[in-house]
Parts: sequence; structure tokens; C-alpha cells
Amino acid sequence: MKTFHNPHHAAHAGQQEMFRGRMVPCHEVPARLDFVLAELQRRPLGALQTPEVDDAALDAAIGRVHSARYLDFLRGAWAEWVAMDPANAERDALPSVWPLSNRHGFRNDVLPTNFAACLGLFSFDSGSPLTAGTWAAARGGAACALAAAQDVSAGARSAFALSRPPGHHAGPDFLGGYCFLNNAAIAAQALRDAGHAKVAVLDVDYHHGNGTQTIFYERADVLTVSIHGDPATEYPFFLGHADERGAGAGEGFNLNLALPRGTGFSVWHETLNTALQAVQRFGATALVVPMGLDTFEGDPISGFTLKSADYFTMGEALAAAGLPTVFTFEGGYAVDAVGTNAVNLLEGFQRAA
Repeated sequence: MKTFHNPHHAAHAGQQEMFRGRMVPCHEVPARLDFVLAELQRRPLGALQTPEVDDAALDAAIGRVHSARYLDFLRGAWAEWVAMDPANAERDALPSVWPLSNRHGFRNDVLPTNFAACLGLFSFDSGSPLTAGTWAAARGGAACALAAAQDVSAGARSAFALSRPPGHHAGPDFLGGYCFLNNAAIAAQALRDAGHAKVAVLDVDYHHGNGTQTIFYERADVLTVSIHGDPATEYPFFLGHADERGAGAGEGFNLNLALPRGTGFSVWHETLNTALQAVQRFGATALVVPMGLDTFEGDPISGFTLKSADYFTMGEALAAAGLPTVFTFEGGYAVDAVGTNAVNLLEGFQRAA
């Protein structure tokens, strides 16, 4: 299994985020990736390499899942932020206003010229700081996702896109949940473009993959499945319910499997089997797994109780689907354990595959 890791990830290093009503140091830190990379060097599963993808192909792949005006904003956001006030170069950008969704309320079709308004237009939380290196890091992550998808399309059984910031909360035209570009969606679309008629995305992160769901919600060629904490009590709160089944051509091609806080591995594993049965019924020819490790019992912002050994079993179950598989690195904020848990999952997969 090749691992494509992002050499630009550390350029995105937020100073603080809004968390439960107060400013705290960011949970999503560069050390998350460093611990995984170190564990892969200690327990190698295959080649470790940086992605080599054509710039034009990368921009096209990103543009297949994100809107042009959103990408234009992200590319130039830091320069705009600093142009507002040179002192902004020393602090991260966080939104402070949002156009609440309402048919007769705020509009989001008109692009403001004010930077603070634009940042609010394209954000859904105040916990995802935009920094000087955010665009470079996010684009580098998209390159990892594209390279992993290309490797699998060329015949590899599996590949791992190891990058941060994560991606599964980023939608076609919004950021949030520490995510700016949706690596899992970029990989899924690249697999479709390479000839896979049906691609399944099976999200195992503690938090619902709202961005991925939104991107593919009206499509029948990509099945989106998410196992996550109940949105009645867990972030991102406003998506992830069982009655969200897709719309239009995509009706019936979105499956949300929400579980209560405190769920242990026995129930979680049964739910994974339900998810894999849906993937099988769909007839997927390739699989993308947004690989969140925040289901771990020690995670500071999550609520399941999986143990490190459980990730071996998770990997084995995913391998049993028998599909070419791309993994994208998502959540996991018990930083000291994230490397062990990630490699346990991948090792379990590789052993079974």
C-alpha cells in the first residue's frame, strides 16, 4: 500500500479556534500527521512518497467537486485578510457573520466585496482558522487524494492519502470542521473519471461527513455512507440524520447511520457490517474511506469508545468488501495515539486483503 503524504501540511497551523464558547488552542495540529508518518516508518506497509501530479490535472480535479467562486476565494483569502490590516499577518482569520439559510432571509447568491462577509459566506463554523499556509496545505492534500486515486485506478489494491487539514466537512462551496478541500470527494470523482461506474464513500469518522454528502447528494453514481455520532447531540449537528436519503437522481444513494455517544466497538462493528452490505447492494467497483480515528476512546472532542486493537478488525472488515480502496486521513485528535490507530487500521486491511 503506497502512502502519499503532503509535504506542505505544516504550512497550515492554526493558533486558536472557537470551541464551546471560548477560544482554545487548535485541536487540528501538524503533529497529527507527523505521528502517523512516524508510525508508518516504524511499521512500513509500503512506499512512502509525496504526490507527483500535473498541476493542470490537479486544478481540474479540485474543480470537479468545488465551485469556481469558492476556489477563487480560498486562493486569495490570505492576501485579502492581510490587505485589510497589515497586523492581520500575525493572526488567523475566523468568520464572525453568516448568511443564515432562509428563503426570504439573507442572500448567498451575491458575492460580497468585504472580506469578513466573504469568509462568513463560505464558512459554517468559527472553529476552522484560515492561515497563511491554508491554501498550500489544502491543495497539497488534494494532490495526495488524486495521486492515491490514480494509483488505485492503475491497478493497486489500495492507497492512502495522508494529509491535513482534513477534508470531509468541506462542501462544494463551504469550509468548516477544520476542512477546506474535500479529499475524499476528489478521490471518488477521480475514480469515476478513470472509468469506475459506481464508487462508494464509506465515512468512518466520528463526525458526519456533511461536505461529502452535500457534494454527491443528487447523484446516483456515488453512494455516500456515514457512521457517526448522533447529530442531535454531536457536531456538525445540522446534517447526518437517517431521513437524509439523497434527492432527485440521488434519492436512495445516501445512508446515514447515527449512533449515540458512548457507543462501543461491538455495536459500531455491527453498524459497519450494515454499511458494507449497502455498498455491496449498490454494486460499487471502488471504495473511498474517509478514515477518521476520532472514534477512539481517548479522543478529546468525540464520544465513542473504540480501543486501539479494534482498528485492526475495522481494517479487516473493510478489506472483506473486496474493492480497490482509497483511504483519506480525516479526524483523530488524541494525537499521541493517532499514529498507532491509523496504522492498525491499514495493517488490518492489508493483512486481510
